[in-house]
Amino acid sequence: MKEQQTFGVMVGTRGFFNPKLAAEGRKKLMAKLEKLGYKTVILPEDATPTGAIETMEDAHKCARLFNEKRYEIDGIIVSLPNFGDELGIANALDEAALRVPILVHAEDDENDKVDVEHRRDAFCGKLSVCNNLYQYGFSFTDTTYHTCKVDSEVFTRDLEFFARVCRVVRGLSHARIGQVGARPVAFNTVRASEKLLQSTGITVVPVDLSEIFGAAGKLADGEKTVKEKVAEMRGYGSIPKQIGEDKVFLNAKFCVALERWIEENGIDACAVQCWTSIEENYGCAACTAMSMLGERLIPAACEVDVAGAVSMYALTLAANTPSALADWNNNYGEDRDMCVVTHCSNYPKSFMGSPLEISNLDILGATIGYEHCFGAIKGKIAAGPMTYFRMDTDDTAGEVRAYVGEGQFTDDPYGMAGGIGVCRVERLQQLMKFMCKSGFEHHVAMVRSHCAAVIEEAAANYLDWDVYHHG
Repeated sequence: MKEQQTFGVMVGTRGFFNPKLAAEGRKKLMAKLEKLGYKTVILPEDATPTGAIETMEDAHKCARLFNEKRYEIDGIIVSLPNFGDELGIANALDEAALRVPILVHAEDDENDKVDVEHRRDAFCGKLSVCNNLYQYGFSFTDTTYHTCKVDSEVFTRDLEFFARVCRVVRGLSHARIGQVGARPVAFNTVRASEKLLQSTGITVVPVDLSEIFGAAGKLADGEKTVKEKVAEMRGYGSIPKQIGEDKVFLNAKFCVALERWIEENGIDACAVQCWTSIEENYGCAACTAMSMLGERLIPAACEVDVAGAVSMYALTLAANTPSALADWNNNYGEDRDMCVVTHCSNYPKSFMGSPLEISNLDILGATIGYEHCFGAIKGKIAAGPMTYFRMDTDDTAGEVRAYVGEGQFTDDPYGMAGGIGVCRVERLQQLMKFMCKSGFEHHVAMVRSHCAAVIEEAAANYLDWDVYHHG
């Protein structure tokens, strides 16, 4: 993910109104964006008669500049200190054709400054600009209030929200998702269409699991990267004494091999064939590698769930924190707004409320032998805010669809082994009915913050996915 985002900035004006308002608005906006740490692309003040965009000539100049910087620009901010000229703005955006999110802002009038010299009429001008954007086919993001002051706290929140939307849109529109291994035969639920994903800009990059095994098998115990990975694993969680040193090194080599493939192929997130081939043919579980990748903001989904990996990556982009993949797994007694989410597991370390343990898979270990199953991340998810999200490809309908919502992880006890989370979601039963009727999977991506509105804005407004926002 980019460490610093860049916005193209357009300040609108209209000749009937005092151009000083546009100049002052530009100055305040640029100062605010700089203070918040964003980079900007904007025409020099002397490039147009007013330092703002009004005429078709101004529009051409702005479009040429945006085109020169098109690979740097994450989103465009349109600000109207006065009424603004909608044609200049719409034509500049149309000519530049950047296909990035657009935020439309208009400045408040003040009741005691509505004479000819000081009136803005941006309240009205914004309607005209948005009308033209709609006619030209541009999706855009609105501010919380129809008009607001540039130096207000609400506009600060609007900018931060918009930045997160831009991060999700750019990230998903250029995402490379690693498919590590074949889908387990028992999981029709995780089938997804690569072609529909590609229509959004998401590329699936496959690799046979044997290639990762082969690369891991060529690593020696004494290699620096392997010894460093063993040390990292021991610092990541406690390993029971009964786990043999040979199993720790075997797992570390798999981690190194997988990470190298991810780096060599520019992978943003991955879905791994985490059972049962790796346990039976290599001799360990993939969970540790996947958990540690997730902690580094490279989400890794279980059971070759490619759409699950995309869902995780979207949440990571929106929250800028690690995400996890879980099963909607158990009711919680008779509290119908609570449930248990669980997996074997590969939850990132930051999900856990207490020191985690790296041990053997429980259910699979009982079936194929615990000696083949070292690497599971065990612990309980800490209490706190949570956003859940799931996208998939509806191949029959030929569309990408999703649901998103918010809830809470709780500290309520639950006596199950593995990676456990107890959560509360308002109107959970209605959500489950929607999922069942719509044919959604049992897997869900989760992140430890509230960001459902960011996901909805990015996915529905800009990526044109069919999104249900629960609650």
